[in-house]
Amino acid sequence: MVTGIGARPAPALRRYVDSYVGFDLRGFAAGVHCGPPSRMLTAVISLSDPLEVAAGVGDRSPVTRFGSVAGGLMGRSVAIHHDGRQRGVKVALTPLGARALYGMPAAVLAHRLVPLDELLGALGVELADRLRAASTWAARFTVLDELLLRVVGRGTGGDHVRRMRPEVAEAWRLLVAARGRVQVGAVAAELGWSRRHLAARFRGEMGLSPKTFARVLRFEYAHGLATARDRLPWPDVATLSGYADQAHLVRDWNEFTGRTPTAWRHGEVLLGGG
Repeated sequence: MVTGIGARPAPALRRYVDSYVGFDLRGFAAGVHCGPPSRMLTAVISLSDPLEVAAGVGDRSPVTRFGSVAGGLMGRSVAIHHDGRQRGVKVALTPLGARALYGMPAAVLAHRLVPLDELLGALGVELADRLRAASTWAARFTVLDELLLRVVGRGTGGDHVRRMRPEVAEAWRLLVAARGRVQVGAVAAELGWSRRHLAARFRGEMGLSPKTFARVLRFEYAHGLATARDRLPWPDVATLSGYADQAHLVRDWNEFTGRTPTAWRHGEVLLGGG
């Protein structure tokens, strides 16, 4: 059984927080779920047992237990070990949200998983406790709005938010709008920067190069097509996502998930629910 509900954050948070998703997955076979890389940073608060997560799939990355966890932009899927049930809340942050909520550029968290309360302190502990005490998804989303507005309001983000170069924010926006189907050189030219300067500035802020981030965006879109209720054949997924051909899709899928698309689809027990 799959229960999932999404919500937009309060208007004052939307520069920093893209979305909330509450999920309750049960009745699946135990296994390892691939949490795919995306354009957003992710924080997850478990409402049941601690999450058992590794920063890579099939690469012997150590598995760590988290009551709540924050991750940066990733260049590969994270491995979420489960017993057939997961219940929690996922918060998707923009890169600007890393500065506003955590007081640091997204690059500091790139390819990493850390306890959420390590970043938010006592407010992180309070957030988890109040989410678990709430009895409805609407109440949990209200708690998220209240607590995250307090984080922003306590001044963590002030100077840090202003330090993000507007050109880097615009490069992120342009890449996202094009779903990665744009040449990095063209983005640099639009900003009036050299490609090398853009690459250095972007990596310093985000933790990924613009080229790698564009690949993540293409994969993210392909992953969305592959998990849709009406699944398309893989050649169509490749074409619509901007890959040169299916072989190109297979190479990226292998790199980002540790599996071929077909093996991933057969082994992903939470497919359609995660």
